[in-house]
Amino acid sequence: MRIAFYDTKPYDRPSFDKYGEKYGIKFKYFETKLNEDTAELAKGFDGVCVFVNDTVNAAVIDKLCEMGIKLVALRCAGFNNIDMKYAHGKIHVFRVPAYSPYAVAEHAMALLLTSVRRTHKAYIRSKDFNFSLNGLTGFDLHGKTVGVIGTGKIGKVFINICRGFGMKVLAYDKFPSNEICDGDAVKYVELDELLQNSDIISLHCPLTDDTHHLIDGTAIEKAKKGVIIVNTSRGALIDTEALLAGIKSRKIGAACLDVYEEESDLFFEDNSNRIMEDDTLARLISMPNVILSAHQAFLTEEALENIAETTVQNIVGFFENKPCPNELCYYCGFVQDCKNGKCF
Repeated sequence: MRIAFYDTKPYDRPSFDKYGEKYGIKFKYFETKLNEDTAELAKGFDGVCVFVNDTVNAAVIDKLCEMGIKLVALRCAGFNNIDMKYAHGKIHVFRVPAYSPYAVAEHAMALLLTSVRRTHKAYIRSKDFNFSLNGLTGFDLHGKTVGVIGTGKIGKVFINICRGFGMKVLAYDKFPSNEICDGDAVKYVELDELLQNSDIISLHCPLTDDTHHLIDGTAIEKAKKGVIIVNTSRGALIDTEALLAGIKSRKIGAACLDVYEEESDLFFEDNSNRIMEDDTLARLISMPNVILSAHQAFLTEEALENIAETTVQNIVGFFENKPCPNELCYYCGFVQDCKNGKCF
């Protein structure tokens, strides 16, 4: 089996080489992203492996199908970059539903702690031998209320971390989980109640039509004055212009972001020697109460190993015609939920 591997970074290769050799898969690594112009690179391969900023739209799907490619293997959980409706019945799509919920949840807390205790500012000062404490006053997380939107695997881990700090948790999810709700320290509420009563709001839900710009101007207006917003999920969950307006009006006290809704042409690349043409991102980064990391929440040794192993197993399972719980279906969510186990 030969797989065209798009948007390759140095940290991808060791784990994929390891599991590729183990399962008899040969990866051809391309640094370029998959799009209409680069799809031809996959000619002669059995499938493609893509990441969050690769484009798998109708035009790309048509080109892949013309070349006889029947498999798109996502090495991530999100799949909003794929036209799933158009892919239905044409090409099989697999994802990695969970690689390390601890990696993402811990990064969310790291961003939050950095923001509230000003450790990033203290680090820069100390490098210049400036040991003044002026302007570094933070606040305790203990006793604060955190609103967690999305209580899947990552959300649950984040809730447990918050409970360890002695925080109260308000949770919102369309599909509540009884295992985390105790009615006291953790309880499910409606979204409006969460917005109105949370000192911190952390997003851990997928990007769908329903969640696109979940945090918009209206939601921000309902929130507490000085609320801190944390997003390690998908950039488009937040309306960035509304976020900027909320920061400028002092309604939002701080933003801790690992994602950005227009990140696809920027993140994972070194843009330090270029003029930043994205004015919105430039304004966001210039804000003293905004912390932005470049979609690195997943980036731990454990997560990279899990991503590679699951992706390779998805590929092998497909070509061996084995049922796989990680295959996606536009109509049913997952192929395992489809009638007779197939939508093709």
